[in-house]
Amino acid sequence: MSSKVKSVWVCSECGYESPKWNGQCPCCGEWNTFNEEIKSSAKQTSGLKYEMIKEHSKPILIGEINSEDEVRYSTGLREFDRVLGGGIVKGSLVLLGGDPGIGKSTLLLQTCQSLGQVSKILYVSGEESRRQLKLRASRLNINSNNLYVMTETDIECVIEQMRQTKPDIVMIDSIQTMNHRELSSTTGSVTQVRECTNLLMRTAKELDIPVIIVGHVNKDGGIAGPKVLEHIVDAVLYFEGDKQMSYRILRGIKNRYGSTNEIGVFSMGSFGLEEIDNPSLIFLTGRPIGVPGTCVACIMEGTRPIFAEVQGLAATSNFGNPRRMATGFDYNRMLLILAVLEKRAGYFFSNLDSYINIVGGIRLDEPASDLAVAIAMISSLKSQPIDESAIVFGEIGLAGEIRAVSHAEERIAEAQRLGFKKCIFPYHNLKSMSNLNQYDGKIELIGVRSVRQAFEALV
Repeated sequence: MSSKVKSVWVCSECGYESPKWNGQCPCCGEWNTFNEEIKSSAKQTSGLKYEMIKEHSKPILIGEINSEDEVRYSTGLREFDRVLGGGIVKGSLVLLGGDPGIGKSTLLLQTCQSLGQVSKILYVSGEESRRQLKLRASRLNINSNNLYVMTETDIECVIEQMRQTKPDIVMIDSIQTMNHRELSSTTGSVTQVRECTNLLMRTAKELDIPVIIVGHVNKDGGIAGPKVLEHIVDAVLYFEGDKQMSYRILRGIKNRYGSTNEIGVFSMGSFGLEEIDNPSLIFLTGRPIGVPGTCVACIMEGTRPIFAEVQGLAATSNFGNPRRMATGFDYNRMLLILAVLEKRAGYFFSNLDSYINIVGGIRLDEPASDLAVAIAMISSLKSQPIDESAIVFGEIGLAGEIRAVSHAEERIAEAQRLGFKKCIFPYHNLKSMSNLNQYDGKIELIGVRSVRQAFEALV
């Protein structure tokens, strides 16, 4: 094979390689994303040379594999452990993404305080100096004696330190700052990010060391770099939230060792992130009583029911085209609900400005929140407040019917625990419930078939 250096064109969005420049990427369809990179032969760019453990390469029967000795490290933050599925699995590779300044580095440093009590931690930063890390650790009261800090961007030096010091946990902040000296492409490019992640993955599996890497996001909100990056790692976590608000949500997108629907809720304070054990109470704090246009919705995030206040406002429009606006709710879904209310239920919004707001910065993506949005809009339209001790959940179909949703009993049990007295939900869910006697005298259950029937049961 020839060892001559050659030039290739690489898509910055998906990592597709082409021998020539293209205006549009034939793989992902994006425009003007090809960058020229110098690529050496496969022998030179295949990555670090290391010898594999021969015993790990031999095939064995699946029944002979012992899975009882699975080790999980508790992070000390119950919300973080919930999203990870119970803790950090030994030998796993976790990718933590989020907007700049959202609190990714703060979250990792805070976990070091608890993990450092029993484990040896290597924290590698390619963005901050040692002094900057020390100042931030002092502000967060991080004083662990087992926390080793390393400011390095050469991935080969990081791998070598992992082999020499044998830490229990490694944290890389961030993967976009790491570079491989054998690759001629610039730091943060698709090739560099892919190869550096591959090296960390191989080393983590070989040495059985869990590695957490921080990844930046692009303008679309996805992890910057090739999409294959999310396929390499064992877990992908997104740290979400509005920087103007104090609440942060840690959401699991991919997890080979646990559920992918769990979320953790945090509050950003002057001394770092604080856990919120009961986010429903936080989101419902300060809810107005006796005011039209408010309704409480219940959504499921993994195995956790979460309650959120939905606010709707219908006002007379001063223009020919009424204005529509949705905050925390899908805009197109809002238009669909308004169309169903007008066509099927007889509530007319065609000449009114319509606004939807989800209080607390949380976003409602589950179809079960449809009915709460519709009730809030009708309440504002009719200027009739609804029962403040009631919760609502259900999906609205195009025929105006209320469709059944999953986990109805878990939602009702959480509503009862929080002190709600009435629950409006789909009739088909009520019909399929086996033991209704347990709710007698505790919470009133009303199954509805249509939006109009649901609103009449609340006023």
